[in-house]
Amino acid sequence: MKKRPSLSPGQIFLYIVLLLLFIFLTFALFFKGHDQKKFTALTHELFVSEMKANTLNMHYSIASPENFGIYGYDAVLPAYRAGEETDAAASIGETLHVLSGLNPRNLSPQDAYTYGLLVKKLENARSLNSFPYYQEPLSPASGVQSQLPILLAEYTFRSRRDVEDYLALLDQTDEYLASLLTYEQEKAAAGLSQSTYSLRQVQKQCDTVVTKESLDSGNHFLQTGFSDRLAVLLEERKITEEEAAKYISRNNRLLRTVLQPAYEALADGLFLLEDSGSVPDWPGGLASRPDGREYYKQLLIANTGSYRSVEEIRKLLQDYLLQDCTAMRTLLQNDPDLKSRYTSGSYTDIPLISATEMLRDLQARMDTSFPTLYPHLPSVTVKNVTPNLQDYSAPAFYLTAPLDASDTNVIYMNPKNSPTGLELYTTLAHEGFPGHLYQTVYANRRFLRQEENLVRQLLWYGGYLEGWALYVEFVSYDYAARMLREQGRTEDALCVELEKYNRRILLNLYSTLDIMIHYDNASPEEIADFLSGFGIENDNSVSSIYRYIADEPCNYPKYYLGYLEIMELKKDAASLWGNAYNDYTFHSFYLNAGPSDFASLNGLLRSLK
Repeated sequence: MKKRPSLSPGQIFLYIVLLLLFIFLTFALFFKGHDQKKFTALTHELFVSEMKANTLNMHYSIASPENFGIYGYDAVLPAYRAGEETDAAASIGETLHVLSGLNPRNLSPQDAYTYGLLVKKLENARSLNSFPYYQEPLSPASGVQSQLPILLAEYTFRSRRDVEDYLALLDQTDEYLASLLTYEQEKAAAGLSQSTYSLRQVQKQCDTVVTKESLDSGNHFLQTGFSDRLAVLLEERKITEEEAAKYISRNNRLLRTVLQPAYEALADGLFLLEDSGSVPDWPGGLASRPDGREYYKQLLIANTGSYRSVEEIRKLLQDYLLQDCTAMRTLLQNDPDLKSRYTSGSYTDIPLISATEMLRDLQARMDTSFPTLYPHLPSVTVKNVTPNLQDYSAPAFYLTAPLDASDTNVIYMNPKNSPTGLELYTTLAHEGFPGHLYQTVYANRRFLRQEENLVRQLLWYGGYLEGWALYVEFVSYDYAARMLREQGRTEDALCVELEKYNRRILLNLYSTLDIMIHYDNASPEEIADFLSGFGIENDNSVSSIYRYIADEPCNYPKYYLGYLEIMELKKDAASLWGNAYNDYTFHSFYLNAGPSDFASLNGLLRSLK
């Protein structure tokens, strides 16, 4: 019989260590696989449930729901109901509890980053949810009453199902707007209503967005646009002539019997609120309300993605204000004639006239500093805002393309503002290239190539998005100055630089005013005194600035603080990367990271060191 060799104590110890290591690795791999599967399942469920809960949002997010695991759904326009914040809080808490049981180190690097984003977003949402009547869905500048018609007008028809969904949503607009009126009534009862002035502005919009007269004429944009979109389906033979006629009839009936009466009822209900005795005459800041300062701090995080304290933000604004004022002063001191030339406005006349020419020039100039849109450039259509909405729309805006259909894009221009020359050029940079349109198409295409977690489509970061658009808008001022120098117009190029600093200073001041009004509870008189120190003394201008910022908390910081966070991130990248730093690499990092809060972006940047 062969004798088994005996093991030495050292060999036995090594054997035990290897066995324990094997067991540890087995369990580690098990938990790693378990956590990854659970996170994938959870986030997919979150995505699908959110998409099914709001068909309008789903339609603008994804073109083909079935490609993302959504096969059966009912067209839903989610209406507000009393007490829903309690359900939301429970849902958020449950999701956070499940996430707390997962170890992000057991996830793929992409999902580990997404995990961090999701947890922070849910924690902030839970905090905001504890202030149920501080939101304002019907604000004069950006409320549902003016946004809903645009979203309906641009609701793309790719199939018969899209038309059916659209009509089903249109049929729910009365319940939807009535629920928002209920919310406003509850806000007023809680002593948190918007002002009489603001309510009257919203009423005026409701009275003019869709009227019986415009519908009777058959020329309302929700009638003509509907027929135009059906014509495309007819041409593609996706519907018949008979079906088109029936759809047009249904659309006209729903506009007359549902949408128009819904707007009328909303306006009447808001009018009655004025007599409730709990509505202030004049807009006020969040700080004037109970717990308003705490809400403002959470809203800043939600809207800007910045986790700096209010005092840190204030200091950052002051530092950049000093830099820009110094740069502007230096330009004026070096050229005594520059001020008069700047005041004349002649520098705004650039050698490009049409929007198409300007977009083409922007694409050419950004080529070496920004990553290429693979595999081809998307199509862009520039449209005018319909006359019914010009009084209530922004000067320009880009309608975000769906994740899986970003080859066709629309930029809206408001003829009421009539931007031309330099203003049009920089506006198109903000909304188009290298701004929102470019960023959206780049992100969508990369998202699909990399098979990113779909839950990231639910995570909105205003500072990341608007900060980028403002950042590249300022880059476009440099492009315009270069263009003028190429023509030998050196003095005009200096004026463009001056205008860039002037715009930065104004946005800085407005962001500072946002803090003063909503955190410091500054009065209109205090705001007037502050602005007079910067030469802004016209009473109408001062009142307009105060009212807008009071009605739109965190809007200016969403743009300008987002921009400053990018500039700070850029400084950090230059410091960390040293000689390897260039703008192309930084822009690639920022775009490849995808929409994020700035604390997460900073952590990601440092992890790549």
